[in-house]
Amino acid sequence: MSETTSPERAAHGAGKLFPNARAALDGVVADDQTLAVGGFGLCGIPEALIAALRDSGVSGLTVISNNAGVDGFGLGQLLETRQIRKMISSYVGENKEFERQYLGGELELEFNPQGTLAERLRAGGAGIPAFFTATGYGTIVAEGKETREFDGKHYVLETALVADVALVKAWKADRAGNLVFRKTARNFNPACAMAGKICVAEVEELVEIGDIDPDHVHLPGIYVDRIVVNATPEKRIEQRTVRQTGEH
Repeated sequence: MSETTSPERAAHGAGKLFPNARAALDGVVADDQTLAVGGFGLCGIPEALIAALRDSGVSGLTVISNNAGVDGFGLGQLLETRQIRKMISSYVGENKEFERQYLGGELELEFNPQGTLAERLRAGGAGIPAFFTATGYGTIVAEGKETREFDGKHYVLETALVADVALVKAWKADRAGNLVFRKTARNFNPACAMAGKICVAEVEELVEIGDIDPDHVHLPGIYVDRIVVNATPEKRIEQRTVRQTGEH
């Protein structure tokens, strides 16, 4: 339970709903924090919360996210305003401003194999401080890290990731914060939510407690501190690919 959630609010789900993204971040985000932001490319990103984070003016951020958005959208907005000091990511190839800042020595970057990044977040949420993985052994990924041999195979020690604040996107929530993700948006969002000391969830639909079948809950409300509804997100496509009429 986070500092912002009283036992009564956790028990009854009261007070988790905020009127807009700005209000949902008020008193939660601050300079020099570490944030975990859900999404895969532009799928399942908390669009309204990212925009509100940009407008908040906080700076010196370390952001854990599989991607870094694209130029002018998603986390790309925070790169343009120089609010991000460091990215902990897996794939960042769609953002020219990211490339410019990194190659110019203006942005710190900690690259992770995608599965390793997911497991580091999951470990952070589960209270596991570190784990061994074979991924990256013998490459630059393993430089400066402890390695060990188990049953004749070599492994790299990776540490867990824990964020001050998690910003996630879900399809549906009830007032207790129980979340349901839709299709591919159920990617890094649950792991980010669990790894955050405080979690703010942006959702498209809000229902009453009891309206979501318990067997359909993807993330229990105990992990969610604040909710904001964004019923009409833009949902941009990262790379639109089409074919000519008549092609098969």
